Amino acid sequence: MTAPAQIKVLRVAIIGCGKIADQHVQACRRLAGCQVVGVCDREPLMAQQLAERFGLDACFGDAAEMLRTVKPDVVHITTPPQSHFALGRQCLEAGCHVYLEKPFTVTAAEARELIELAGQRNLRLTAGHNLQFTLEMLAMRRLVAQGYLGGKPVHLESHFSYSLADASYVGPLLGNPRHWVRQLPGQLLHNILSHGIAKLCEFLADDLELVTASAHQSPQLRQLGGGEILDELRVLIRDAGGTTAFFCFSTQLKPGLNRLRICGPANSLTVDHASGSLWRHPNRSCKSYLTYWLPPLHDAREHFRNARLNFFNFLNGRLHQDSGLKELIGRFYESIRQAGPPPIPYREILLTARIMDEIFAQIYPAQAAPTPADGKPSTAPPAP
Repeated sequence: MTAPAQIKVLRVAIIGCGKIADQHVQACRRLAGCQVVGVCDREPLMAQQLAERFGLDACFGDAAEMLRTVKPDVVHITTPPQSHFALGRQCLEAGCHVYLEKPFTVTAAEARELIELAGQRNLRLTAGHNLQFTLEMLAMRRLVAQGYLGGKPVHLESHFSYSLADASYVGPLLGNPRHWVRQLPGQLLHNILSHGIAKLCEFLADDLELVTASAHQSPQLRQLGGGEILDELRVLIRDAGGTTAFFCFSTQLKPGLNRLRICGPANSLTVDHASGSLWRHPNRSCKSYLTYWLPPLHDAREHFRNARLNFFNFLNGRLHQDSGLKELIGRFYESIRQAGPPPIPYREILLTARIMDEIFAQIYPAQAAPTPADGKPSTAPPAP
């Protein structure tokens, strides 16, 4: 079997020309060896406006026409999640590698089918979990690989916040019962929480013994006329190896939290996306009154170290608003050129989808399928 031909310049197309598409074009322009050759939206005006903003020539209102005409190597799909499976399959069948914005698909069954199709055609997929590739997450991963935790994680905590003050998003969502977000099995939560769940899945085993979800509607959302939408979620998880995890999504925490904490048998780490920081928590015992002085001094040193690092990363161009997106896309393109593994293992993409299926089956039982999408028994605790 001959080695796959090296691609010098990847031809990139984008399907879905909403706000997030601008970030994808900007990220591609920060990368060498790729060119955006076409954009597509079922509303042709959206495609035309995106093309005009970035000086692109080819815009389309039909995905099949775009695939035939510009023949891209890679397609970024940035449409609402309900269309991800069909468009992803269409692009794979056309011989294109595919980047799917979060959530990857609506169900785990859809995710599995796309991954299997990609494998059959020797193509690559990735999910839009760009927060996995920020500078602070890359630094965390290096420390874990070096053994800083002292073994596999004992406990994980992921917090993810979203503000209801964003009227440009929340207003249309609340005002239209047929809004595409409200048609998802998990509604508002479905479109947002995969970022927070995916960070846990990197460290959880595939076999889960427990997923327990509890959700409610905040008083603020109730006052805004939130209807059936739930915006406060708490999830407990335990895998077969004994690692436990807690996930919290909230619209009410002020200031908002977007953090991952990893507790190991020796030391712990905390990643804070809001400040682009990584804090090390060594397991050091202090005698007598030193316990009131030395740990705060250590924390102060960690904050200063992060501030200094972020300052120099900004000066050298490594730190910018979409650095995680650029890093993920760059690694995805490199996996295509080198015929190597994609930046996010398929195992993690599938586990994220399975956990989301289970969460939504528990908090929106009236909309749930009779069995989980992956065909495995429910990991919810038995009813009393």
